[in-house]
Amino acid sequence: MRAEYDFSNARKNPYAKQVKKQITINIDSDAIDYFKKQSESSGIPYQTIINLYLKDCAQSGRQLKISWQ
Repeated sequence: MRAEYDFSNARKNPYAKQVKKQITINIDSDAIDYFKKQSESSGIPYQTIINLYLKDCAQSGRQLKISWQ
């Protein structure tokens, strides 16, 4: 390994925006069970399905409709 490297001609990673960020989130058991069932039928990991669903909501600008009862 070199003692010093030259990064003067370096360029940004074009895929850097696609990197996922790990977070901690509290999700109800019934919601997790729902996505796990979807996972079993599709063969896609449930965390990936949750991510795809949330990404679709964000891209389509879906607004939450919450009513307290």
